[in-house]
Amino acid sequence: MKLGLVRRGYSKTGGAEAYLKRFAEAVIAAGHECVLFATRDWPAKEWPYERRRVKHGKAPLDFALELEGMQPSRVCDFLFSLERVLACDCYRAGDGVHAAWLERRGKYEAKWKSWWRNRRDKHHEMLRLEETMFRGEAARSVIANSKMVKEEIVRHYGYPEEKIHVVYNGVPPMLSPDESAKARAEVRRELGLNERDYVVLFAGTGWDRKGLQFAVKAINEAAVASPKLLVAGSGSKWQMPRSQRTRYLGPVAGLSRHLAAADAFILPTLYDPFSNACLEALAAGLPVITTAANGVAEIIQKNVEGHVVDEPGDVSDLARAIEYWAPPDRREAVKAQLHEKGQRFSMAENVRATLEVFEKVRGPWWMLAGAEAAGAKR
Repeated sequence: MKLGLVRRGYSKTGGAEAYLKRFAEAVIAAGHECVLFATRDWPAKEWPYERRRVKHGKAPLDFALELEGMQPSRVCDFLFSLERVLACDCYRAGDGVHAAWLERRGKYEAKWKSWWRNRRDKHHEMLRLEETMFRGEAARSVIANSKMVKEEIVRHYGYPEEKIHVVYNGVPPMLSPDESAKARAEVRRELGLNERDYVVLFAGTGWDRKGLQFAVKAINEAAVASPKLLVAGSGSKWQMPRSQRTRYLGPVAGLSRHLAAADAFILPTLYDPFSNACLEALAAGLPVITTAANGVAEIIQKNVEGHVVDEPGDVSDLARAIEYWAPPDRREAVKAQLHEKGQRFSMAENVRATLEVFEKVRGPWWMLAGAEAAGAKR
């Protein structure tokens, strides 16, 4: 088959971009073809396969309208979109539900900010496209990367539940035990840390949404010896609470080396459909501290594989979770279990489950191909 993939915009540290590249590699290795429908900012070296460029569609609605004008069905058998568009065979709601995100964000910001944000064209466009995708059923089927997102789609838009399939994210191959031990020693040496330091890692961009301010406050409050919060990702540290225990690393190329150097992972997010960084942390053997507003919470056993706090702003609860995982023997006791669990969520399993959804929507590919060939002969 020839699979059309849709993504607006490009970020070299973006989770969706990394997912699309890994997904395309796996699909092509399985014998299929891929064509990417994207904006012009995708670097050619980051997508060595066929690509169709949307010239002027940086805004969500403009992109959707221009994509529709390109008539993707003429060049591909199945359109798989990671963007809110006007029509597709399957939509992967990896960015979650915009209406749910605005609802959650409103709880943590001044009312005037919510009022101003809700007047902006971008948010009106996103909500309008969601209405089209879900209430108008422009998406023939939907893949949600958590049960949380599936429930939000049904609650906000009444989209048929039976057309929503939950397929969890997949992680890339992790470092071997020997590679991990070497990376841990190297990164700690590079950062001037010793083995006695208790290192908690935060990773992500969009620090307001990811709840970095709460992580900084929690590390300040935690009653443990030699705590260090490492922050990987871009943002303005001057807007964060002051902290002698926090170190800002800036963007990092891949998380594996820094995960190896850490003892625990924290992401007190306001809203995250299913955090790839948290999943990678589990696969690296780290306990994960996050919130109930993160789809990853569905696969974490509290006090066994990490902590799930109800509200990101509950700094005391976050601090207690940091303290709980400070003892090295407690972390060591669950490391193998965490590593094994994280490895279950492989990219190969994600691709298998995703293609299975495609088959349910269109029928088995070999049957489809046979029908098309027979039609061509007639």
